[in-house]
Amino acid sequence: MQQFIQQANQHLNNTAIIDNNGNYTYQQLLQASAALAVLLLNNEPDLKEQRVAFMVNPGFDYVKTQWAIWRAGGIAVPLCLSHPLPSLQYVIDDTAASILIVSPQYESLLNATAVEKNIRCIVLQPNNSTTETALPLITAERRAMILYTSGTTNLPKGVVTTHANLQAQIIALVNAWQWSSADKIVCILPLHHVHGIVNVVSCALWSGASCRFLPEFNAAALFSLFKSGVLSLFMAVPTIYFKLISHYEALPLTEQQALTTAMQQFRLMVSGSAALPVTVMEKWKLISGHSLLERYGMTEIGMAISNPYIGERKAGYVGLPLPGVQIRLADENYNDAPANEPGEILVKGDNVFNEYWNKPEATKKEFTTDGWFKTGDMAVVENGYYRIMGRSSVDIIKSGGYKISALEIEEVLRTHPQIKDCAVVGLENEEWGELVAAALVTNNNEAIDTASLNAWIRERMPAYRVPRKYLIVAELPRNAMGKVTKNDVKKMF
Repeated sequence: MQQFIQQANQHLNNTAIIDNNGNYTYQQLLQASAALAVLLLNNEPDLKEQRVAFMVNPGFDYVKTQWAIWRAGGIAVPLCLSHPLPSLQYVIDDTAASILIVSPQYESLLNATAVEKNIRCIVLQPNNSTTETALPLITAERRAMILYTSGTTNLPKGVVTTHANLQAQIIALVNAWQWSSADKIVCILPLHHVHGIVNVVSCALWSGASCRFLPEFNAAALFSLFKSGVLSLFMAVPTIYFKLISHYEALPLTEQQALTTAMQQFRLMVSGSAALPVTVMEKWKLISGHSLLERYGMTEIGMAISNPYIGERKAGYVGLPLPGVQIRLADENYNDAPANEPGEILVKGDNVFNEYWNKPEATKKEFTTDGWFKTGDMAVVENGYYRIMGRSSVDIIKSGGYKISALEIEEVLRTHPQIKDCAVVGLENEEWGELVAAALVTNNNEAIDTASLNAWIRERMPAYRVPRKYLIVAELPRNAMGKVTKNDVKKMF
């Protein structure tokens, strides 16, 4: 945190944050976060890593709160604004949070929980000011933040990062993507995930740049902001790019041309948090002039691999390891995978998280004996670039003795003229081990002949990746009512 303060002091008069309530300089952010830090300390010299959960709207208040927690010596625990009360209570209980900070609109939701658990609750007001006093010195090895994993297989785990971890993650991206104090970005991402917290907000504020917040995603409002010419960077998830493309395609031609001209002025556009379909990347390049920079990361490691800022960005690939990050691909015994063969991504570096909160056995399980973090993601290196094949537990289908990437099959299926979206999984089978099954969202709910689809996809899947005689696709049309998930598929068969 001390380094963050030093960085901010170099840009005191720069606009740090813009939200619905106004514009705020770095000097105002430093003053406001210091005042709130004093309030948090409550006459104590140091919070000494007390967990401070906060449910605060995106914008100046959010960043002020995050910085105040860090400056007071606490561990920041951001709560998801859209989660139901039981999910919020789980995080508060699991971290044993002693302080809760909320925007006024969330006070009624969490007040009973705070009273029941004897948690000090601070409701943010326009002026939570207090007498200035000395703040503790926060060293880099201290724990800074707990973010929760998705919990797809078990209860969510709290991922603990230190200030040193965060600094390594931020510096790697600031250098790789050439951030500067002249940059301007908009944040539309949730602020309980590493994508929004680190890649957007923290990188911007580390660089002395300006970060604008929109209260929620709205394609028309976002495009209006694009046309105003006040942005130089944009980062989003594939779903948002898909929605922006749909909105763009419904606009009059003159409006499309104005938007394209405006977007061409951006210096960088990034996609992450999920695999970017090649079709979306290609459409976005047509309408914006930008080849989206796709990268790879996760809660436990921040970003680890990135396509180059300057150089070729390959569709379907996530690029090369970031500076300071070590990557190797391993077989099932955690030995190095053979050259040109897929393997699990293992990571080492200062970016790698400290621990799972209060789960020493789970922490130990996710590291090799020589200290490599096991991501659970499979990849292969082709011409120097990493291509993600998917989660080893979900996206890698073992059929007929071969490892087949569900993500790759999904990419091929999405190019079929009758298919709007799809999800592919492996289904248990005595003969093959697993069969490849696909659930499809079809255009206008059109029926697709299974035999024809099998023949079509076999022609397009590279034989060296998936031997054709082992590729078996089952199909079940669905009403075109949105995206499908892998759980949808397993329920259907």
